Amino acid sequence: MSSTACGVDFGTSNSTVGWHSAGRPALLPLEDGKPTLPSAVFFHTEEMRTSYGRAAMADYLDGYEGRLLRALKSVLGTSLMDGHTELMGGATPFRALLARFILELKRRAEASAGREFSQAVLGRPVYFVDDDAKADRKAQDTLAEVAREAGFAEIAFQYEPLAAAFELESRIAREALVLVADIGGGTSDFTLIRLGPQRAGQADRRDDILAHGGVHIGGTDFDRHLSLARVMPELGLGTQLNSGKDMPSTQYGNLASWHTIPLAYSRKVWAQLTELYGMAADKEKVGRLLALVRQQAGHWLALQVEEAKITLSEAQQARISLERVTAGLQVDVARPEFERAVDGLVARIEDTVQALLRSAGTSADAVDALFFTGGSSSIPVLRRRLAAHFPQARQLEGDRFGAIGIGLALDASRRYA
Repeated sequence: MSSTACGVDFGTSNSTVGWHSAGRPALLPLEDGKPTLPSAVFFHTEEMRTSYGRAAMADYLDGYEGRLLRALKSVLGTSLMDGHTELMGGATPFRALLARFILELKRRAEASAGREFSQAVLGRPVYFVDDDAKADRKAQDTLAEVAREAGFAEIAFQYEPLAAAFELESRIAREALVLVADIGGGTSDFTLIRLGPQRAGQADRRDDILAHGGVHIGGTDFDRHLSLARVMPELGLGTQLNSGKDMPSTQYGNLASWHTIPLAYSRKVWAQLTELYGMAADKEKVGRLLALVRQQAGHWLALQVEEAKITLSEAQQARISLERVTAGLQVDVARPEFERAVDGLVARIEDTVQALLRSAGTSADAVDALFFTGGSSSIPVLRRRLAAHFPQARQLEGDRFGAIGIGLALDASRRYA
């Protein structure tokens, strides 16, 4: 393999870079010896510097003055990609923020490997944008342009679930028809593929791939629905104004979504919220909303919600702290409440899998194994309901955060050897 090739998994929540070293694929350490770099950027107002990954999250939580941005990948394919956000007193294009993070990812990978990377296979979801081929193509083109700006001279793309399939294939002993379920931070992607030791390493795998499928639903959407169902009502969502009209929901939606949280911090929004507070029937709850926005604590709250979601993957009960807006205020969430909140999301993911089977002309009984990967693949209700469609299939597990990066490194070795 060329020493200048790598596989880049730019994720909604976490990112990795893989390469071929000592005859096998490996992920490069990107932060504190860890192979994952959380896809987060913190812009320090006072010191005029930028931190990334875990350091960005820590700086934000430690109370430094500045602005945190996370889930930048979610902006690809949306109108926000051509828009701006307020940073350090000026308007900064979202595209420039994306380019800055990709450049930092490349810089860290090169420092870890001790060499330059000029060729890259980038992972991509099956669909950046659902049901809009033009927007989907634009999203990929934008990511390619940003990667070139970061210094990658040659760029290829690979579907993320197919990359995960390559990683699985490197460690299975016999041939199998596998449904790869990659449930990430921003999308749920699927590949139905024949894998086996005799097939591994072949350059052309088109005959082995029966179907791809995907939907723009991932871990951040589960966060959003949990927040809207159990947290935002404590900040006034669902209450009324003195006129009898409902409290407008736009800013609650923005604060419940990782990539739109900064939109709630503009001067225009603050003026609107203070006017609404004056007309609110439940001033206590709407006052909490104002306190959250005044402190620019939207990401702090989103972290509390995300942590509760993760807890509910192992436990039956979780607690969400609202201490930053009201001393002593907490929201208890039981797993059944969470499952009701995300029922519609899970149903859409199930529909995507059924559509994939129809397009492949294959019955569920023909599938030998389900391979779960991606950070959100541990959500019990999602796994349970997907597995119910394939009662005969074995359930296989991979590195939830590293399988795609390893697979992309394998793909890079084949393309650029």
